[in-house]
Amino acid sequence: MKLKATFILLAALAPSISFATNIKPGDSLPGVTVTNKGELVLKDKSISYQSWRSTKLTGKMRIVFAIAGRSAAKELNAPLVAAISAAKFPENEYQTTTIINQNDAMWGTGSFVKSATEDSKREYPWSSIVLDSNGIVQKTWDLKKESSAVFVVNKAGKVVFAKEGKLTPSEIKEVIGLVSKNL
Repeated sequence: MKLKATFILLAALAPSISFATNIKPGDSLPGVTVTNKGELVLKDKSISYQSWRSTKLTGKMRIVFAIAGRSAAKELNAPLVAAISAAKFPENEYQTTTIINQNDAMWGTGSFVKSATEDSKREYPWSSIVLDSNGIVQKTWDLKKESSAVFVVNKAGKVVFAKEGKLTPSEIKEVIGLVSKNL
């Protein structure tokens, strides 16, 4: 009976457990190209898509989000998004890149994910937003499904912070500090 209760408790806590990623500080993000959809381009109010490559993540400090196309995955690191907005990093030295895995959306919600992604691009036109309809980034980077990963990448394209799952308040401070220090 105790074993069953322990199992139920662990199962209930599992969604909140964060995971380390295979990508470590000092690594470059593995090379990947998203061609099915790709980076959103806003011209006037119209959205188009262009091929996106992870090798383009150089020249600026970046926080890269790789998230499942699910609201729960998006909410995991909403406090970090708020901290980024509050930090007001200079656009000429900093870029947020958000990669949304449309392939990891709840069944039947893919069109809603696409629409919400396009709305986000209109709301944050300076952000780099990538819609990955085939989940190639998640597969190539070996990321957990139904989750969110955060990478801080320096101007040379090297990872200085990596974590899958929800960041703690101290990790959010660390991420903001790493970006500020390396601008």
